[in-house]
Amino acid sequence: MRAMTQLMGRPILGLPSDLDSRSTLSDLLAGVRTALLTLSVVAVPVFGLWVLAPYGDDTARDAARAAFGLWLLGHGAPLVRGPGAAPVTVAPLLLTVVTAVLLSRAGCRQARRARGRGWVRWRSPLAVYAGYLLVAAVAVAQCADPQALLRSRAVPDLVAVALLTAAALGRGLWTGLGRPAVLPRLPLPPALWPDGAPAAVGRALAGWLLALTAGAGVVLAVAVLLGSAGQHAQRLGDGAADWLGMLLACLALVPNALVWSASYALGAGFEVGAGSHAGPLGTRLGPAPDFPLLALLPADRGPDWHLLACAASAAATVAAALLIGRAAARWTSAQTATVAAATALAAALPALLAAHLAGGALAPGRMSELGPVPWRFALAQAAWLLALALPGALLWRWWLGRRGDGAGPVVRARIGAYRLVCRLAA
Repeated sequence: MRAMTQLMGRPILGLPSDLDSRSTLSDLLAGVRTALLTLSVVAVPVFGLWVLAPYGDDTARDAARAAFGLWLLGHGAPLVRGPGAAPVTVAPLLLTVVTAVLLSRAGCRQARRARGRGWVRWRSPLAVYAGYLLVAAVAVAQCADPQALLRSRAVPDLVAVALLTAAALGRGLWTGLGRPAVLPRLPLPPALWPDGAPAAVGRALAGWLLALTAGAGVVLAVAVLLGSAGQHAQRLGDGAADWLGMLLACLALVPNALVWSASYALGAGFEVGAGSHAGPLGTRLGPAPDFPLLALLPADRGPDWHLLACAASAAATVAAALLIGRAAARWTSAQTATVAAATALAAALPALLAAHLAGGALAPGRMSELGPVPWRFALAQAAWLLALALPGALLWRWWLGRRGDGAGPVVRARIGAYRLVCRLAA
């Protein structure tokens, strides 16, 4: 009986090292399962609308192709539609965010499973990556049919899916490994780049992006209250399927609208077709498709109270300045200025990526330019941070030092001067 108890209490599954590892097939199926999970986020609403729609000419295969096309579009893949191959490159960012989160969680699980064995076994993440791309290849093949609502282009679509998958899985692996340092130290002297500067740049950048997103949400909410999106929705929808489809489409594009609102608040504005522009300094619009979110655009007018939208960018800049100034309580002015400038430069990369994904084309010709211009969006963020966050961080650092919080540089200088005077007097 004692022997049986000891046998049952032993970690049988942990004894052989072979049983503690997963086969390549299991990891491949894990990637396929992750892809199918992200696909279900699109497929369930699409098939639900197909069941509710009163149209009898659409088959289940057509609904499946539509789901595959939207899934690819959520990865930033460029698609085409219609007999004229009109480009469709505006990615619904809500699907992109959900896909990235699920992929990041999958990468985090892979990293945690391999912790304690040295560096991550690359065989397992690569198998998950290959399984995900296998489903992407099937989706591209299904959407290559000329009868598909959204037609794919094999090479650019697979490249777009591969890039997003690699970035999200890599981020999950990095998080699961405890966020190790992967970037080399900047070749700057300590007089300009102090210890703790990378962490301070990361916190300031995160605070800037969160505050700017919150400010963009306020701008979007005001536009909804003052706009006529509800009237456009009533005119376009005449059934349960139409209303539900329009609601889901608007929800999927809410993150895009936030990026557009952020660009508006920064002063860079955004394009609403070739020759049309919307910004707080002036708006000129042309004909636009009937869609509720496009009904939120301001009317053609000069700069007036719309400049109040820039207050959102100013508040975000103040948040970044406070974070940098708080971290710089023990730094010099040169070090504080360098960290603030590094934060402004670091904000350019996510700005370029967000503007590229949030905009695009819906048709050839005039509708080929929609959304913020990436380089303007990135330049506007860097300009705001350099113009306000840099002097604001220096001012906040000086104020904290004046108060004596954290034994700042001013306090240390006063103490040193006092000791020097005492020695000379003695």
